[in-house]
Amino acid sequence: MKKFDHFKSNLKILEKADKEDLTNEFILGGIIDKFFIQFELGWKVLKELLTYEGQAVAASGSPRMILKAAFTIYDFLEEELWLNMLKARNDMTHIYDFSAAKRMVEIILKDYIPAFQRMKEEIEDIYGNELDKM
Repeated sequence: MKKFDHFKSNLKILEKADKEDLTNEFILGGIIDKFFIQFELGWKVLKELLTYEGQAVAASGSPRMILKAAFTIYDFLEEELWLNMLKARNDMTHIYDFSAAKRMVEIILKDYIPAFQRMKEEIEDIYGNELDKM
């Protein structure tokens, strides 16, 4: 699955975020942008997996609906955490100051990157070689 390949590729870059200069506002903005891309890829991967599983809700374009449906199928997704990611993604356009960006990056590093890593591992475990056929 092409989207999953992109998900993994972007995640490799995002995983390096904690090694960057987190006092640099430009770096913080880059980490936030990478999170935004990772989240978009994440819910779109889930959408494709729901389609593969025959779930009609996959036809929806709504990330919230896709996530809600995915929570019922995939126990590796923490509902509250993913809904917080969705909210953070929606609120990101309103981050104008350094301290808010710094708090956002701290959450990305502590909570969101591990959730993306778990998603990657679990999808690979569940679907294995099937991913190449999707």
